[in-house]
Amino acid sequence: MRPEIMKEFERAGERSLLSLVEHKEAGGKVAGVYCLFAPTELVRAAGAIPVSLCGKKEAPISAAEKTLPPNLCPLIKSSYGYAVTDTCPYFGASDFILGETTCDGKKKMFELMGRIKPLHLMHLPFDADGGQALAFWVQEMIRLKGFLEEQTGRSVEVRELNRQIKLQNEVRKLLWQISRFSRAETVPLSGLDMMTVMETKSSCSDLEAYAVLLRQLIKELEERCAAGVAVHRRGAPRILFTGCPVGTGSEKVLQLIEECGGVIVSMENCTGIKGQDLLVEEDTADPLQALARRYLRIPCSCMTPNEERLNLIRGLVEDYRVQGVVDLTWQCCHTYNVESFVVREFIETRHGLPSLHIETDYSSSDTEQLRTRIEAFLELIA
Repeated sequence: MRPEIMKEFERAGERSLLSLVEHKEAGGKVAGVYCLFAPTELVRAAGAIPVSLCGKKEAPISAAEKTLPPNLCPLIKSSYGYAVTDTCPYFGASDFILGETTCDGKKKMFELMGRIKPLHLMHLPFDADGGQALAFWVQEMIRLKGFLEEQTGRSVEVRELNRQIKLQNEVRKLLWQISRFSRAETVPLSGLDMMTVMETKSSCSDLEAYAVLLRQLIKELEERCAAGVAVHRRGAPRILFTGCPVGTGSEKVLQLIEECGGVIVSMENCTGIKGQDLLVEEDTADPLQALARRYLRIPCSCMTPNEERLNLIRGLVEDYRVQGVVDLTWQCCHTYNVESFVVREFIETRHGLPSLHIETDYSSSDTEQLRTRIEAFLELIA
């Protein structure tokens, strides 16, 4: 049985769309974002509402392939397909787009998307260590601040930016607290429901209302834990899910793990808890510097080397008593595909745990083949 409050998370998207309409009617702006590297605190401080844009379903990919090559990551093709078909309500509501150079495919796709709506591209340094990378990223924050002020007609004030930083930090703390419930022997929240909670954050127009929902969920999870309520059978293999981001429409691997009897105790990927343990320093005289330091620490596979991802995985494996790791790579996502070797070596050699690397796309054509592989993997653990 699911937590009762999950119904509110599922309805949150409709409420957010209504809020966006009211915000725009009042003269406000909406920023479409695609990635964790977009500093949403800065967007909100400029008076705009950031919303995560669609890109996790197969339907619009055929439209995208009229322009983009077929042998490209499905996330990129889906994102662009939604844009050119205007079938994502959040893209339709967006006044401008924030892009980032996390991979070459997205970088070139953003060139084409910039023909549809105003688009600002943040240029990422690919080495998070050292002062040069931080100095460069601070300048990118300053450049983004100028773009946002130009688009919204509103200056970003230090006091408001610090307020938004505190609010985002509070949400991150609540999400991290929710994720920690799965350390227990009886896991009270499924991976699919955790995905829904995280997706609500990415499309939520009112962060304070979202924080209220999170606190209600925490209360219900506390009650479920006290009563010994679990979302899995006794002895179910405890799985860490890592790799590329997933969402509604591209959750097939996540769903198969749970259908086959595994329990997702943690999701390290971008639609999981990646970055939720990273807080921005509060009440500083230079909040842009503080934002730059925090966002540069996100352990994305676009970073080289990416030791922070292994550090995060190490902590999750130990804290959540993980028994196996499933690493998902979308086809043609080269950074995560190459890094899968490092992750597998780290998991199997350092921790002595079995791992399963899955490379797939958004289609359902390989679902039964994947089911067979996942069933065999879980039997190996059991």
